[in-house]
Amino acid sequence: MKVRTTLAMALAGVWLATPLTAQNVPPADNSPDTAFVLPDAAALADFNPNLRKATAIVNGAVITDTDVEQRLNLVVAANGGKIDAEEKVRLRLQVLRNLIDEKLEIQEAASKDIKLSGAEIDSAYNRVAANFKNANGTFVDFLREAGSSPQSIRGQIQGELAWSKLLRRTVEPQVNVGDDEVKAVIAKLTAAKGKDEYHVGEIFLSATPETEARVLTDANRIVGQIRGGASFVAYARQFSEASTAGLGGDLGWVRAEQLNDAVAPTVIKLTAGDAVAGISDPIRVPQGVAIMALLAKRQVLSGNPDDAILSLKQLSLPLRPSITQAEGEAVVAKFKAATQEMGGCGRAEAVAKDLGAEIAINDAIAIKDLPTALQNLMKQLSIGQATPPFGSAADGLRVLVLCGRDDRPVKVAEPSFDAVYSQMNEERVNMRARRYLRDLRRDAIVDYR
Repeated sequence: MKVRTTLAMALAGVWLATPLTAQNVPPADNSPDTAFVLPDAAALADFNPNLRKATAIVNGAVITDTDVEQRLNLVVAANGGKIDAEEKVRLRLQVLRNLIDEKLEIQEAASKDIKLSGAEIDSAYNRVAANFKNANGTFVDFLREAGSSPQSIRGQIQGELAWSKLLRRTVEPQVNVGDDEVKAVIAKLTAAKGKDEYHVGEIFLSATPETEARVLTDANRIVGQIRGGASFVAYARQFSEASTAGLGGDLGWVRAEQLNDAVAPTVIKLTAGDAVAGISDPIRVPQGVAIMALLAKRQVLSGNPDDAILSLKQLSLPLRPSITQAEGEAVVAKFKAATQEMGGCGRAEAVAKDLGAEIAINDAIAIKDLPTALQNLMKQLSIGQATPPFGSAADGLRVLVLCGRDDRPVKVAEPSFDAVYSQMNEERVNMRARRYLRDLRRDAIVDYR
């Protein structure tokens, strides 16, 4: 079932580009509480809370221009504000389509006497807010600064919960997965033991023969944005129609045999962790189009790079508030030269003293606990090497030095009957759910304003 409730998690750690030439590295919402304080800032967007112009009326239910703008601003914020005006226009159309689907899902659930309590919506909203981590304020503060609101998040949660309940009541009972089917899949997976495994992300966009051309065009634009630095996770959470949307498109670790035959040949040829070569072109699949991302690759019973434990030193250099662009660039250049040439962790303290920087040490942090951009960077470093400077004028500059690395072996459990059954059942429910929503769209009366 499609669950997008965790969309707002893409908003934690939003990053604005700064005029300095330091490499900007976006912090993640799951960063551990350590001495490393990674700078972040909220994306700003124009917002008029008094604007209530109707954009579309779906079977009598109004979608206002404010509804669209607030949801769109979440996508823009999740991508660090790095979306040009032309792409923003295209995204606005997609957001409107999503809001129309949301209204249809809520209306259909109501017609089947599916009820949601305020407590259920509050509970889901509070989970989202509790997981939000931002040094610059609360979740509500962030939403308002981004040009959105708690009501926008609650509306999305209402749609997701209503649709999920509806599918459990009306669709799941009609889905059947036989024991022999499950056993056949397990046998196939067991035979693949020792082969490569892939950590995969997906974005699925449904399409019919009539809409395929438009969907392919949209998919190509999404690929272009992601390869240009936009967040795959944010796009997956907002636009994917797969059940993994709520997880930012994360399929987890899978073997090629577990992937759809239409996407497997493409996935195994991608470059793991690469912002460009790790993202596929749009792929035609049954009932739609898929965009795949290869996040990492490993062999069963070998070490998982994401589980490696790192020993790091961080050099932090504050910048005075009145620093000019030229002065900032000079400081960045000096900081970079000194840290790239210091010859390892042993000289970090001396270099920090010369530069007037502070030192913080973390001897036990897993790569997977770092922000995504830093994860990919740290995998490429050798012991003693330092990252390029990153940060902002407001938060200062930072450099991480890799002092040690402990690669830990991992043993992947054999696939269980229940896990395989659940996956197969979910896939079939999703397929029926997409048909269900397609029928609702076909029968809906939508008045665009």
